Amino acid sequence: MLSYEQARQVILENITPAGIEQVDLVDAVGRVLVEDIVAPWDMPLWDNSAMDGYAVSFDDCSKIPCKLKVTGYIPAGARADGIEVKPGGAVKIMTGAPIPAGADAVVPFEETEDATDVQVTIQAPVGQNQHIRFQGEDVRSGQTVIAAGTIIRPPEVSMLASLGRARVTVFLRPVVAILSTGDELIEVGRTPGAGEIINSNTLALAAAVREAGGIPRIVGIARDNLESHREKLTEGLKTDMLVTSAGVSAGDRDLVRVVLEELGVKQVFWKIGIKPGKPTAFSVKDGKPVFSLPGNPVSSLITFEEFVRPALLRMMGQRQVFRPTFRAILRDAIKNKESDRTVLLRIRLERDGEHFYATTSGKQQTGLLKTMVNSAALAVIPPGRGFLAAGEEVDVHFFGSFIDLI
Repeated sequence: MLSYEQARQVILENITPAGIEQVDLVDAVGRVLVEDIVAPWDMPLWDNSAMDGYAVSFDDCSKIPCKLKVTGYIPAGARADGIEVKPGGAVKIMTGAPIPAGADAVVPFEETEDATDVQVTIQAPVGQNQHIRFQGEDVRSGQTVIAAGTIIRPPEVSMLASLGRARVTVFLRPVVAILSTGDELIEVGRTPGAGEIINSNTLALAAAVREAGGIPRIVGIARDNLESHREKLTEGLKTDMLVTSAGVSAGDRDLVRVVLEELGVKQVFWKIGIKPGKPTAFSVKDGKPVFSLPGNPVSSLITFEEFVRPALLRMMGQRQVFRPTFRAILRDAIKNKESDRTVLLRIRLERDGEHFYATTSGKQQTGLLKTMVNSAALAVIPPGRGFLAAGEEVDVHFFGSFIDLI
């Protein structure tokens, strides 16, 4: 049985990117860039004004106030050809307009008074080169401005557009098949009768795939017979990744691993030294990852978070695939049944000053879904730690955004 850390490492060793494609800039947000982006020109392309005001000569403004003659006007989008700031003169200029010859400062409108079409009085001290954006100050032609492997955000979109790139090459978003198993399952919308359970795992896992950036494809429910398993698993194997829930233990109706082997899927490992989620299996067929997760809703979501999500991010070209780890101080003592497994404890978090404080989100049985709803994070408790005292620090990582804790 692999340890928690070993299982994560082995999975990533078997994962390769799903492929690449070209997309429009807006569709590239959240995707990983395949290529280095090299600037084809300087940014800015020319010296230009950072303010609405007057282009002046610094030497003319050594004494304040100073009165200057207005000799021209350059709006945004115009050229400065033939326009010059001569001694004692000023040119009215708008933000983004090119700096005329003879000017080495821009004075904002609000630092002037008595302005007319023919003259203006400068009221505030003037610094040389103030409010001028110089050619190449931001980016130089030939410079690598965005490196391959970067996750594209709105700032990257702005830069790409400014460099004339309407489309970019990014890693594909994998299509992930989601399959639940069991005769007891019914679809959402029906009221469960005796012995029936609503198939919440499929929708929860599909949501987790989408949140991570993949494309979920719900295959349905495989009933507890070989024929149904063969049909559904064969369909699921047509996608980039297959994730199943339930049917992976050692019972007489746990058929997932049996049928996957029959379909030529190579099992890499079965069982991980974690609690919950021990019976998790990982397999591969022709480089395609297959995850077989436990059926309890809590175990299913936790094992997705810890093992499937990092693999999915790696398939999309991401380098940092694990959630950041923080230290949190326990509010209360925690008693676990001592074992050789890593315990993934559902916890609430709050921040007080520089420290995070953790409390359990409730009883840790894997059938208690509300403890997931009430959780902000998981505490990773090393093997052999049966008792943790109040005030002790533990490693934690968040499920998703933790903006309200900052």
